[in-house]
Amino acid sequence: MLSYPQDRTCPYQPSPGYRELGRSGPLHKVRLWDGSTIWMVTGHAAGRRLLADPRLSADRSRPDFPVVLPRFEAPIFKPIAIIGFDPPVHDVHRRMLAPDFSLKHVREMRDEVVELTGRLVDDMLRKGPPAELVEDFALPIPSMVISQLLGVPYEDHVFFEEKTVGLLQAKDAAGAEAAGQALWDYLDELISAKERTPGGGEGVLGRLAGRIDDRDLTREDLLRIALALLIGGHDTTSQMIALGVVTLLEHPDQLAAWRAAPPEALPAAVDELLRMVSVTDVSGVRVATEDIEIDGEVVRAGEGVLVSSSMTNRDPEVYEDPYTFDIHRAAGRGGAASGRQHLTFGFGIHQCLGQNLARMELEVAFSTLFDRIPGLRLATPAGELPARSGGTMQGVHRLPVEW
Repeated sequence: MLSYPQDRTCPYQPSPGYRELGRSGPLHKVRLWDGSTIWMVTGHAAGRRLLADPRLSADRSRPDFPVVLPRFEAPIFKPIAIIGFDPPVHDVHRRMLAPDFSLKHVREMRDEVVELTGRLVDDMLRKGPPAELVEDFALPIPSMVISQLLGVPYEDHVFFEEKTVGLLQAKDAAGAEAAGQALWDYLDELISAKERTPGGGEGVLGRLAGRIDDRDLTREDLLRIALALLIGGHDTTSQMIALGVVTLLEHPDQLAAWRAAPPEALPAAVDELLRMVSVTDVSGVRVATEDIEIDGEVVRAGEGVLVSSSMTNRDPEVYEDPYTFDIHRAAGRGGAASGRQHLTFGFGIHQCLGQNLARMELEVAFSTLFDRIPGLRLATPAGELPARSGGTMQGVHRLPVEW
């Protein structure tokens, strides 16, 4: 039985072990770090069905919820707002946040993101090569954007970026809890300050601070929402920018096609990058509340389910040549799944709230970077980049580039 997780050997491809698993059907049992087992879903159709099935719970406070990595034993993860609650609480909180992440609001933010991205490239060019692209470009873009959106002071970015990495990459529960508690205490003080400010001050947190203690929002609710949005709003997107750059540089024909593409073709190109890189690696972790029959298997009540985005996004039943990166990929076999129907953002009611924002940031970041620095190249071979270990979030610790 394959153990989970497996480290990637290529920054933008799943591990060889997962690839072998995907050849033998859509559902598989894999062994976790503590000896327990979980269903790993590699089939696209099965993944969509299960992520939309109300008989699977996302509530991480349940005693039978699977702990896929040691760090997830930390109390800070039980539960996580938005992705870690079931209805009706999940639905109430998501409705509160929907206007801030709507397509309309994201479009209104685009010009500011274009300006920010241009300034970061200006700074890189002024300093000259080499550059460390995570620190100089990939991380500041989403950190600044989510700070402004939430009303978090960007001058604190070093603190919350370091603690986020400490939380998401901790080797054990104690390390995760220490980093998570530091973020919790920081956000607690910030929300207290907003409560003392007439009108709540700027950003989503300022707006919601005025609603604390009403029927739908407790102080702990808001703290968990703030923590989830701050972490998810910068770490995932920064790593997607970094690994997206690696993927484009490793495929010069596709980079040339990107540069030649009209603006209206870039959203589809971004989705192909999202499909290919699958930076989150996991579309969702759930626990069955009832027996579920699917594709000749029975997921028993109390058993865990992990939907692999990196593998469902490479299902040969859906995507022709699924391991090939093609920014002109328009649809799956027989038109069954467009490039946008990848599972990188999940599926169903827990589909990523910030996907519109992430797509916009990625499109602006890649276009600006390669327009302004056409000679950009990796300063370290892709296979030698310092990569994060296997798990729920893929990425690189550093990305040296030159031009």
